[in-house]
Amino acid sequence: MDVIHVRAVSPPDLTDRVEEFLAGDPYVLNLIVSRGAARSPDGDSVACDVLTGAANEVLRGLRELRLDVDGSLVVEPVDMTFPGRASEDASRRLGPLTGAPVWEQVEARIRSEGRYAPSFYLYLVAAGLIGSVGIVTNSQILIVGAMVVGPEYGAIVSVALGIDRRDGQMARRGLEALFKGFLLTITVTFLFSLLIRGFGFESQAFTRGLRPVSDLINTPNFFSFAVAALAGVVGIVSLTEARTSALLGVFISVTTIPAAAAVSVSTAFGSWSEAWGSLVQLLVNIAVLIAVGALALRSQRAIWRRVGRRHAARSGGRA
Repeated sequence: MDVIHVRAVSPPDLTDRVEEFLAGDPYVLNLIVSRGAARSPDGDSVACDVLTGAANEVLRGLRELRLDVDGSLVVEPVDMTFPGRASEDASRRLGPLTGAPVWEQVEARIRSEGRYAPSFYLYLVAAGLIGSVGIVTNSQILIVGAMVVGPEYGAIVSVALGIDRRDGQMARRGLEALFKGFLLTITVTFLFSLLIRGFGFESQAFTRGLRPVSDLINTPNFFSFAVAALAGVVGIVSLTEARTSALLGVFISVTTIPAAAAVSVSTAFGSWSEAWGSLVQLLVNIAVLIAVGALALRSQRAIWRRVGRRHAARSGGRA
């Protein structure tokens, strides 16, 4: 049974309303209220478990009471529970909403990826360098490694959330990080590629024009669009369901880092048409991932909202 744990500090004049709200919700379990037990901020300590499928309504209600503003509100995932009979009955009543994502947690995960520390740019440059080695040696394994190392998907999905939430500041920060990060990556990787060319470190096959890896990257087509769109959908769904294995698959399928590396390598070796094709590939992937990500977020919210309304109508009460 999936539950989240909610901890809160409530001002004394608000505690009665908070307790009444939580005690009246059939999907709130193990409610504990300790008067005067909290410090920093001072107040009453409130803790409870909430069935995940009902968490959105509970958290919305607590925020409408301004508990997150006048007190404090913390949400924690629960890895293991031993449900009693009351918990199992509540879970059965919840029905199809059992698998609903907790949007506060989803957005928190995405927002955490929207912090662009120096390590973000370090990972991006390192991924570009690995990708360039994969291109000049025709190594698909190194290309996959570069995809996994690259942190750009976090910025892409942050832009998508900014668009979905009409948060212009978040979207601008993400786009700025992507622009600066890829510009830095392409520049550093270009200088590295010049070094490779100057010392003749590229493979013989690459020198003779046999470049199956780079040819795949610098030739944008319908499949580039289709794969980016599918990766965008799977990426958002995996974030909402916290499925890291599926998210890793998205990293491996997105041709952003390899395209940036291919721009640098092709420019360093004077292959201008390949450099242009790689740049188009990069821009197409980023644009499609952002657009599909924003649409997928909005669609999932709408779908789960509709499921909640249908469940409420059938049960004749609280969703």
